[in-house]
Amino acid sequence: MMAIHWSRLRRRIFAFAAGTAILVGVGSGLQAQDPPVAAEATPAAEAPAPAAEPEAAPAPTLPAYFTGTNPDPAAPVWPDAGGGAAGYWITPSAGPVGDGDPKEMTPEKLYDRSVHNMFSINMVWVLIAGFLVMFMQAGFMLVEVGLCRAKNGAHTAAMNLMIYPLGCIAFWAYGFAIGWGNWFNGPVAPGWYSALGPGTSILNEGIGIGGDPAAPGIFTYGLMGTKGFFLQGMDDVSVLALFFFMMVFMDTTATIPTGAMAERWSWKNFCLYGLWVALPYCLFANWVWGGGWLAQAGKNWGLGHGVVDFAGSGVVHAMGGAIALAGAWIIGPRIGKYVDGKPVPMTAHHIPMVVAGTFILCFGWFGFNPGSTLSGTDLRISAVVVNTMLAGVAGCITTMLYMMVIGMKPDPTMMCNGMLAGLVAITAPCAFVDTWAAVVIGGIAGVLVVISVFFWEKRGIDDPCGAISVHGVNGTWGVISLGIFANGKYGMGWNGVVRTAFDATGDSDGVLTDGVRGALYGDVSQLWAQLLCVGVVWVFGFSMAFVWFKISNLIAPLRVSKQDELVGLDGPEMGAHAYPDFTIKNG
Repeated sequence: MMAIHWSRLRRRIFAFAAGTAILVGVGSGLQAQDPPVAAEATPAAEAPAPAAEPEAAPAPTLPAYFTGTNPDPAAPVWPDAGGGAAGYWITPSAGPVGDGDPKEMTPEKLYDRSVHNMFSINMVWVLIAGFLVMFMQAGFMLVEVGLCRAKNGAHTAAMNLMIYPLGCIAFWAYGFAIGWGNWFNGPVAPGWYSALGPGTSILNEGIGIGGDPAAPGIFTYGLMGTKGFFLQGMDDVSVLALFFFMMVFMDTTATIPTGAMAERWSWKNFCLYGLWVALPYCLFANWVWGGGWLAQAGKNWGLGHGVVDFAGSGVVHAMGGAIALAGAWIIGPRIGKYVDGKPVPMTAHHIPMVVAGTFILCFGWFGFNPGSTLSGTDLRISAVVVNTMLAGVAGCITTMLYMMVIGMKPDPTMMCNGMLAGLVAITAPCAFVDTWAAVVIGGIAGVLVVISVFFWEKRGIDDPCGAISVHGVNGTWGVISLGIFANGKYGMGWNGVVRTAFDATGDSDGVLTDGVRGALYGDVSQLWAQLLCVGVVWVFGFSMAFVWFKISNLIAPLRVSKQDELVGLDGPEMGAHAYPDFTIKNG
């Protein structure tokens, strides 16, 4: 998720400065020459004195927004509450306040304005993408409510509502600091810059193992961030944009267990969960997106470019699936789900609602995946959009075909889950694969989700919405698929990895060519990094959730009473019915 750009801005500034120095030197030399005089006779030609070594051009003085450093620590520029330190806002009006005559603009002034526009475009893009991701919450609500029984409609809808404010307040209080408090010190490509602006440089404190004592915050193995609790000291436009985008991502993870534990989860225990879920999510997010030890696996252990998860098949979806599996296992199946040990269908009460929610989620995914560039000026977003679309439709089609091949009807709810499974799977590799690979990845996901739903059901795991299969299983497949199908065309220098085997000249020629590539394109080690990610997310996520649900059950019961479950949770738990004018069948 950390936006990696390999701009030529630095080289252009150096070239400009060097060229200016040469011109000034030549002009000075011409002015220093004496006027021509008559030649004087000399007795004999003397040997010419050895030419003096030309002086190296002085290093250019780059604008502070190149690095986010404060020129005067006594008067820090960052955090920058208004964005005025990131280049210069174009002001088409008369001077001295406005820009004045455009013909009087120097290259430096023009560059300042171009940089400010770039940061502005990137920020608007990320905010709009975040709005789409936030709107996905409505899609999740419709899908989950529609897949559950009518007597639990208000309770299921309320969980999808309240997980947003509960998760948000936890992310503000501690989650962002843990996940992104040391974001700026993560491993990056040569020439990298922060696409959201230099203010993110204040995210520079954390805890880790190893590293140089002279370079605080930079670790060999990063473990967590420590800066930004309650957003204290974070009054910077760039940081706040990053905070918003990452918060709505976390909310997706937080929502996944509400589908797996629906129709029997007690309200009080759910509220405790909403305040806790930011902890496992943000710790793991730090390891992958916050510059932590999984991202560093390429530099430390030679595993490809380290763990790569572009938009969150592992960080968001597999983590949510692991938590959902632990919760569904501990809370147990719904009353009546199993008769004589065999699963009994408990049908969805509103299929059109499920379909509507699926379309909303598909729409939101066009913010979820391409927004993860963190840059509207990264033109790879078009490839991300197309790959996202193709994987989703491929998953829907293969789910339908597979169900018909095995002798079943094309259940609309399962086809919806097939489409979502394709979207989940492509979320990690969406920026790194060709379109044909996106179709293959999504198509496999559409089959996997059907197999997985029946697999868990036969083993006593009651998941009313198929959340474990859609998000957990296919999030896992998405992480692995990157290690197979990534084509090396994008992600040059990702996580600071530039290898001579794929880029003989490194960054010395100003062009990086070592992109993220999988086993089919010559880098099996990337697959090992992805498998490492899968193992860590499931062991860590499941273990954390298992312990949490056991402990929280001692504070507030995890499950509602048998009587309340049979009646339906709308009345006993919420005091309001989703369908007060309808006759609801209990049991």
